Amino acid sequence: MAFCPECETDLDLDEDELDEGEIVSCPECGSDFEVVTTNPLELNPVNEYDEDEDDDVKDDDEEEKDY
Repeated sequence: MAFCPECETDLDLDEDELDEGEIVSCPECGSDFEVVTTNPLELNPVNEYDEDEDDDVKDDDEEEKDY
């Protein structure tokens, strides 16, 4: 049985059918989690910002500095 790390709601996941890297969502609080390991089941919060978005922000900042 898996519980949401944020609100502790039972996630009702079939742990045998989960794959590492899969994203699951909590129906109660809406948080997204990545399956890090399946045995034992370990969930990590998914970052709100994608790595590519971080790169885009850095590029925009650099462009402003290059007058």
